[in-house]
Amino acid sequence: MSRASKLHTLARLNDTTLGSFSNVPSSETLNHLVRYLSTWSGSDKFFTLIQYTLKLIVPFLHWRARLQHRAGIRKDATSNAAPSLASFTSIIGDARMLGRFWGLLPIFQWMISMERNPPPTRTLHTIERLQGWSMLGYYPLEHLYYLRAHDLIPTSIPALSAILGRSSKRISLNGNKLILWSSRFWLLYVVLQFAHLREDRKLLLTRQRNLRKGKGLSVEDKEDLRKRWDSLGNELVANAANLPLALHWSLESGIFANDIWVTIFSLINGIATFRGGWKATALPSVKAVASPDPSNTTDTVEEIKY
Repeated sequence: MSRASKLHTLARLNDTTLGSFSNVPSSETLNHLVRYLSTWSGSDKFFTLIQYTLKLIVPFLHWRARLQHRAGIRKDATSNAAPSLASFTSIIGDARMLGRFWGLLPIFQWMISMERNPPPTRTLHTIERLQGWSMLGYYPLEHLYYLRAHDLIPTSIPALSAILGRSSKRISLNGNKLILWSSRFWLLYVVLQFAHLREDRKLLLTRQRNLRKGKGLSVEDKEDLRKRWDSLGNELVANAANLPLALHWSLESGIFANDIWVTIFSLINGIATFRGGWKATALPSVKAVASPDPSNTTDTVEEIKY
């Protein structure tokens, strides 16, 4: 075999093995997934789905193991895989809370932008201002809770007067109280979000009436309105799932005796927010590009959910 023939054979072997991905067609779904998961909000929503899906699977595995034990199929009444999955959900939850440490940055960005480009109504402007300030209470308290839970900060810190040398007073950092008040600020945000969605609905109805009174609804207008109503309904589902969670974590005794309800509502919220984020990051259609509309509810702080 000549040298040229050998080189040709090696080149073909190279293309067949190392270049095998040349046979894989490009995928817009894969591009979309990478685009979405490359964002902080997208990755958080993805891990929310994983976390709470596994939390539903763990009790199912234990239940199945008990049934199999009673039927004489297995020796132990407990699942071998369940503890590992439960441990993994804890790791995901911890990582998600750590990932929210820069959560104040988009809030600051949102609040600054809001004052320069206010919402279309005074009511919406007031609602969003209150929501922004509620997040300024939520995030620092959650960060302190996380640091305290991992023993990264002491149980108390000196008060401002002590720092200035005027007293020896210290502020106690009780982890339970920190997360309790953090959740209460979140509850305020969730309640305000219902008022926000109500105003969004009014604006969307006005837009729909104006389009019908004008030239009539074109195909593009109908598609645009369909997407906006779908987004509004999706956000309502997500916020409705958040309300019992916020109430539960805002009360010392909670409202759920069984944590399965926390898992179910969290999973519902996770599915709704992931769906909303997925649609929001889709590339616009060439035929019908939706124009910006102030009635759209922002996705600025959806990643605050547990």
